[in-house]
Amino acid sequence: MSSSLEQLKATGTTVVCDSGDFATIGKYKPQDATTNPSLILAASQKPEYAQLIDQACAYGKEHAKGIDAQVDAALDNLLVQFGSEILKIVPGKVSTEVDARFSFDVEGSVEKALHIIELYKEKGIDKSRVLIKLASTWEGIKAADILQKKHGINCNLTLMFSLVQAIGAAEAGAFLISPFVGRILDWYKASTKKEYSKEEDPGVKSVVQIFNYYKKHGYDTIVMGASFRSLGEITELAGCDYLTIAPNLLEQLYNSQEAVPQKLKSADAKSLDIEKRSYINDEAKFRFDFNEDPMAVHKLSEGISKFAADAVTLKKTLKEKIEKL
Repeated sequence: MSSSLEQLKATGTTVVCDSGDFATIGKYKPQDATTNPSLILAASQKPEYAQLIDQACAYGKEHAKGIDAQVDAALDNLLVQFGSEILKIVPGKVSTEVDARFSFDVEGSVEKALHIIELYKEKGIDKSRVLIKLASTWEGIKAADILQKKHGINCNLTLMFSLVQAIGAAEAGAFLISPFVGRILDWYKASTKKEYSKEEDPGVKSVVQIFNYYKKHGYDTIVMGASFRSLGEITELAGCDYLTIAPNLLEQLYNSQEAVPQKLKSADAKSLDIEKRSYINDEAKFRFDFNEDPMAVHKLSEGISKFAADAVTLKKTLKEKIEKL
């Protein structure tokens, strides 16, 4: 029997590697790869990536004036360097994240995204191979709307914890969304002091709800489940458009021959009775409905803060190196 990983791919799910480590990405042969400040920070601390850090610092020193501007330039260059190397391994796309400090700034997010795409262009990489990752705030969704419809730049709306965010993203024409499974489970376990089976997992249920809503109402936005804690969460979502999976879980799937039947089917969703909702022109309704879900509010805030903190740590490393040049 084929591995569980190959069976998962056979259900129609595109497997994406959630890593900034090139060797890991090469081993599991995913279609795409996703990165974020936390993953890049972890990878950048490995000796084999020292050269990329040095190159980014030299770039920042040369292309900007003042240490803060140099650090920002170095960070953008580093993200694009990692993305460029990943694109030599995967046949599809790589996601590159806009700094979390722009999560509530539409213009700032758009400007930073355009700059990232320009850096890829300088390396000969077309925008069609890059997804710009934005937090699923109201402002992030609005930035995605502008980038998708005005500039033809595909976006990945991340830190997604609710159907409200998913509906806003689909209406903005986002290429892809990343609903976070494991972080939702984390919140419910801490809140209820309960353990959840894979069938009861609230993170899994959230992705199923979003998947069914999209397929019922004909949205093209790709649903990519993310942030997994166990194999059960992954196999319960077999058939989801995409799943982005961390290396340790990819390894388990790679070494397993457990059956992975398809659980999510577009055709099944079309027969469901699901009311259509809209937020595209109603910021107040979006914010109110989102605010009614304390889990989503808490996990979005926490996620933005964590990514921002890891970006600050990475910048500190870059600053120390630039100051020595």
